Amino acid sequence: MSKKVLITDKVHPILIKGLDAAGFKVTYDTSVDNGVLDQILDQYDGLIINSKIIMNKARIDKGKKLLFIGRLGSGLEIIDVQYAKKKKIKVFNSPEGNSNAVAEHEMAMLLCLMNNILIADQEVRQFTWNRELNRGTELRGKTVGIIGMGHTGVAFAEKLSPWRLNVICYDKYKKRFPSSLRFVHKTDLDTVLSQSDIISLHLPLTEETRYLVDENFISRCKDKVIISNTSRGQVVDTKALIQGLGTGKISGACLDVFENEKPESFSTAEKEMYGTLYRMKQVIVTPHIAGWTHESLELIAQVLLDKILKGISK
Repeated sequence: MSKKVLITDKVHPILIKGLDAAGFKVTYDTSVDNGVLDQILDQYDGLIINSKIIMNKARIDKGKKLLFIGRLGSGLEIIDVQYAKKKKIKVFNSPEGNSNAVAEHEMAMLLCLMNNILIADQEVRQFTWNRELNRGTELRGKTVGIIGMGHTGVAFAEKLSPWRLNVICYDKYKKRFPSSLRFVHKTDLDTVLSQSDIISLHLPLTEETRYLVDENFISRCKDKVIISNTSRGQVVDTKALIQGLGTGKISGACLDVFENEKPESFSTAEKEMYGTLYRMKQVIVTPHIAGWTHESLELIAQVLLDKILKGISK
């Protein structure tokens, strides 16, 4: 009997076709949420999810036949990985699939911020011609500090190689880096904070990284620093960020991720907090789309397919 796989989020057809060709019976249903999944999970040998599904211990226990869980993209905070391993369920993700997309998006955000592109665009559309007020700042000669040198951190660093920047990085766990990053200086966190004009965050969400960027972190940064976060929203304490932007300690921010990414669920306090953030002209914001390209949709699917087929054959 064919093993059954449930896919709960939008994927490129290459993943469905590949699993089908490998003998799996695939159910592709993007309407499945956590509640529905609880009722049907015991039917499936494999599960492929994105961020809306939370695979905690209780839900993993419902997957009595599960052989693997596939995560489209990178973030494994939605899966209790250790418990899954204890249950002999393999966990696969595909951060390689959208790391280039994230890196390109971050470069675009930084260029928009430092050259006042969004402000100037809106002013020109209103027949306002402010050349001097929109004088930009060049990346050349600046120090960029990258915190987290996984797939996206490496991809972003590689994008910086021709820009004549001083690139430094800190990663608590990674000791070896690709030869393409010989120009990057590996250092400690204090050095990154005290020397960087731009701090770029590329971290998973863990108990160690949750609210890493808080008042204390910001106080240790170089004055007028730019904070860029395309990793996970809860790595940054939004209130502390707003405070730093208000005092000028932080001169700008590029944010693709947020503590709460569901505006319809905002509390009164959150509406006020995000309203303040969104009104700040020195902030560039996008709705968690850095890794959301047409190309990455296919590449994420291909990477995950390859890992699943290789992993379950062992």
